[in-house]
Amino acid sequence: MKAYWIFLTIAAVAIMVGYAYLSGREKGGGGPMVVSSVFKNGGEIPREFTCDGANVSPQLVVKNIPDKTKSIVIIVDDPDAPVGTFTHWVAWNVKFEGNMLSIPKAIPRKTSIMNQGMNDFGRVGYDGPCPPRGHGKHHYHFKVFATDREIPLKDGASRRDLEKYLKGHVLDKAEIVGLYGR
Repeated sequence: MKAYWIFLTIAAVAIMVGYAYLSGREKGGGGPMVVSSVFKNGGEIPREFTCDGANVSPQLVVKNIPDKTKSIVIIVDDPDAPVGTFTHWVAWNVKFEGNMLSIPKAIPRKTSIMNQGMNDFGRVGYDGPCPPRGHGKHHYHFKVFATDREIPLKDGASRRDLEKYLKGHVLDKAEIVGLYGR
């Protein structure tokens, strides 16, 4: 009888360890997906990446991309805008290999490493923080999604069109929030 309980205990532990291992592999082997940039989460976005500076996109580093990811999607928005949530950047089908991705700063409006959509300034690509003067600090959400399919949209598509392709296909999501005021 004692041998039965020992066998049962060993089998249960083996099942739990195997499940934990496979769950980790599904997520890229290192836990939940995370995104980082040149600013800390909740920190000030450097002027270079705003309309008061060079107005170029900041570097983004994405770690722990799930194994079954087919497309990386980026949405940057400002929910504090006086007109409601204002979209600064939408991009999809960002080229990557493995479970980590480093998106360089200053992505041009036309590039072969990703598709980019129309922002609320009426331009394709990234346009940085540019809150009204005296409106206080705004929160800029840099959201990264891993999806289980490529997005069949062409450059210039809208955020609304992109979000239709996200429904039911997001494997993981990560976000970093930066602050900027004028």
